[in-house]
Amino acid sequence: MIVSSSLISSVSPWLRTLGVATAIGMAALSPASAQQRNPEQKVGETVLDQPAQSYRFEHFVLDSPDHARRWRVNVGVPAKASASATPAPVLYMLDGNAAAMVLDQAMLADLAAHAAPVLVFIGYDNDLRIDSAARTRDYTAWIDTADDENGTSQSSGGGAYAFLDLIERRIKPEVQRRASIDLQQQSLWGHSLGGLFVVSTLYTRPAAFQHYVSASPSLWWSQGAPLGDMERQFIANTQGQPAQVTVMLGGDERTGNRGVRDMTNPRVVAHLRRIGGATPDAAQQLATRLAKVPGLTVQYREFPGLGHGPMLPASLKATLSQLYGIADRSGTPAPAP
Repeated sequence: MIVSSSLISSVSPWLRTLGVATAIGMAALSPASAQQRNPEQKVGETVLDQPAQSYRFEHFVLDSPDHARRWRVNVGVPAKASASATPAPVLYMLDGNAAAMVLDQAMLADLAAHAAPVLVFIGYDNDLRIDSAARTRDYTAWIDTADDENGTSQSSGGGAYAFLDLIERRIKPEVQRRASIDLQQQSLWGHSLGGLFVVSTLYTRPAAFQHYVSASPSLWWSQGAPLGDMERQFIANTQGQPAQVTVMLGGDERTGNRGVRDMTNPRVVAHLRRIGGATPDAAQQLATRLAKVPGLTVQYREFPGLGHGPMLPASLKATLSQLYGIADRSGTPAPAP
């Protein structure tokens, strides 16, 4: 079933709890500047740094086997929860540093008063809002080779399988040690390259989560490879594995409205050439195809007037509303950095 933006308010409460957002990603000019205009933007103070109110936060850090990379995982547990409490639903969020900047105390109080999910922010152990180079490696299942602004061929990505192993074998067990988790209510949210990771996870390990929320996924990656053999194999071999999928896309993304671009800038030209690997409406079309797959319940939601960047906070706020029944704050502009 596909639900358009004009019908979203009339969706049944049950259907509105489903989750995976899928959209076209406006990704990097190069791995070092992936998918944001200011790759050096810092996190600043977030709810993770504030005194515990409705949620208490703790964190752990994981090293890669070669000790060259470090992931910082923040876990939010409802303050009223205890080891003997009813198992709680859990939301795993990619780009955890950026995701933490979206939440505020009012949203946390609303969550605690409703479904009271455990919140898991999977980020990197630094003060960057978005760690472009790290996420480009971790969130992509395909190697992308493209010319940069100097016409030099560059290859990047391909680390998604190892990153999914990290989530399944190291992050999930540690979260379950710290909180009582309902293993039948596990959700995964990601935006842009994170949204692409959500899609590849659905394709390769559909039983890893029950709710998949993919916002603005970079379906153009590696000349549109995510729309190729892996999708076809998943559709052919899913064998009715149940999953709930929500596809979210900004209206300006679907229409290809990328605003004013300086076409004399070689970086801009290289960027636009790179994202030509998929049509602007590829995410909407993907949702249509997935809706025909036995076992999948698919919802598509479009956000009129929103481009790629604003979709990160809007999609996360909408996801919290859909999954856990809180007020939908997706129309509230994000605070200025």
